[in-house]
Amino acid sequence: MSSKKKKRAPALSKKQLRFLRGLAHHVDPLAMIGQHGLTDQVIKSVEDVFHTHELIKVKVQSTATVERPETAARLAQQTGAALVQIIGGMIVLYRPNPDLPSDRTIHLPRPS
Repeated sequence: MSSKKKKRAPALSKKQLRFLRGLAHHVDPLAMIGQHGLTDQVIKSVEDVFHTHELIKVKVQSTATVERPETAARLAQQTGAALVQIIGGMIVLYRPNPDLPSDRTIHLPRPS
């Protein structure tokens, strides 16, 4: 049996959040929250995406009957990601992945 360590969300400065929001502009959503809300399957899907990406968008479909801010906070907490932004039906999350090659990692600016 493998013991799962709870991942901790990175603390980000305003400057780093602004930088990530700029990068996220060109990112397509890689996971979706549908009419059943934030299910275990959605969380697993987001975890799977974090194996190959550090910055992701999650689309909250119009059929979802969830409150976006609460859902975004819960998703970030359960995946150990930092909540970068909620804009419309999109949730932007960031979680560093030290296992990615250096050319695929996001190099954050120094906090100011």
